[in-house]
Amino acid sequence: MFMQYKAIQRIIGILLALFSLTMLPPAVLAWIYDEASLHAFLYAFALVMITGLIFWLPVHSHRKELRLRDGFIVVVMFWVVLGMSGSLPFILSAKLSFVDAVFESISGLTTTGATVIFGLDEMPLSVLYYRQQLQWLGGMGIIVLAVAILPMLGIGGMQLYRAETPGPMKDNKLTPRITETAKALWYIYLGLTVACAISYWLAGMSPFDAIAHSFSTIAIGGFSTHDASIGYFNSALIESVAIVFMLLAGVNFALHFLAWRGLSLRPYLSDPEFRFYFMILLVVSAITSYFLYASGTFDTPGGALHHGIFQAVSIGTTAGFTTAEYHNWPLFLPVLLLLTSFIGGCAGSTGGGLKVIRVLLLLKQGGREIKRLIHPNAQFAVKVGNKPLPSRVIDAVWGFFSLYVVCFCVMSVVLAATGLDFVTSFSAVAACMNNLGPGLGDVGLNYASINDTAKWVLCFAMLLGRLEIFTLLVLLTPAFWRK
Repeated sequence: MFMQYKAIQRIIGILLALFSLTMLPPAVLAWIYDEASLHAFLYAFALVMITGLIFWLPVHSHRKELRLRDGFIVVVMFWVVLGMSGSLPFILSAKLSFVDAVFESISGLTTTGATVIFGLDEMPLSVLYYRQQLQWLGGMGIIVLAVAILPMLGIGGMQLYRAETPGPMKDNKLTPRITETAKALWYIYLGLTVACAISYWLAGMSPFDAIAHSFSTIAIGGFSTHDASIGYFNSALIESVAIVFMLLAGVNFALHFLAWRGLSLRPYLSDPEFRFYFMILLVVSAITSYFLYASGTFDTPGGALHHGIFQAVSIGTTAGFTTAEYHNWPLFLPVLLLLTSFIGGCAGSTGGGLKVIRVLLLLKQGGREIKRLIHPNAQFAVKVGNKPLPSRVIDAVWGFFSLYVVCFCVMSVVLAATGLDFVTSFSAVAACMNNLGPGLGDVGLNYASINDTAKWVLCFAMLLGRLEIFTLLVLLTPAFWRK
């Protein structure tokens, strides 16, 4: 099977041309506030636009439909090409090295939130806005990818979830046409962003901070306009707003669509993944809050409660906002929170990690194997919502999990081989592969101090986690490129 290289080239050209337009809002901000970064954004806009036109013009009339293999390439190129292009403003305005700029850009677009930039409070507003905008655009890309694109390629958590669980999510698309599906999701995503921004503003943030943080909250990104993240505001009300919208953003966006269309909470309450998601965060919040108070980290039950809940929700959903240096918390709490990020958000959300539905199915499969040991001749089915799942679904989940673990172990060893200590290596890969952001050890606050080789490995980890592993790894197999 020949690949449609001209069709792929045309789409990449269009993507670059459209992406260049995202340099204009920060350029306008730089012009309004008379910032030196204005020229950086204008140069970046021109370079990306010209590159996009160079790709697009020779093949602009090519209209052949994409095949399956073409789809894999387009999906991967979406993040790789735009991640590289998005680094230009950081190189030109923030004076970052090429490696650091690409790291920051990919971290933004994949909504990871790992940063190499110090001194955010003194940075130009245009650069701060650009970082937040990267995450917002990446978050919307994730939703459309998860709900509309990956199922067409036969992969992804949403495809598994829709095809194999009962109820209204069995349908191939939320609305009859994929364009209508994408449009509906845009409206929900935009509506949540506006509601979040208004809530932050009413809670006490400045209009700029409210908009900027709404971008990264709904995208579950974790970038902030301040080095101290949400902790900068020292406001329980602002933290409460963040908790609510992080919880909402970690939910399957298809459920938001169904709830909005039916004006009912029933889609949430009847969804097994949502119930499991909420239970995990509730339990981790309770454990964290209790041990923060019992260990004397916070003097009052209220302080332990609101910091415990915030950090559990932020890390559990893989948002990565912080109100305190959680990596310095006592006992097992930092490890507990980091391990919670492996579960991540629901399928079809902007959250990272393994996805709640996969973890739920892994647990159910484990329970079935225990029953088989007790009753070897009995037949037990793995059920979600009282519907038995075929064995191929369980096989797919185990295949994903095994690849996830292998990739995680290999990258952790590679990072350790570059000279990083075990805690830093382990947590950096976990934080980037789960699209979380803050890790432990040397990457608790920032990734600037680690070596360039480690940063490239972590860029790969971010893309691997965001693209559901199979999407990226399939391009590295010889069979994919055979005719």
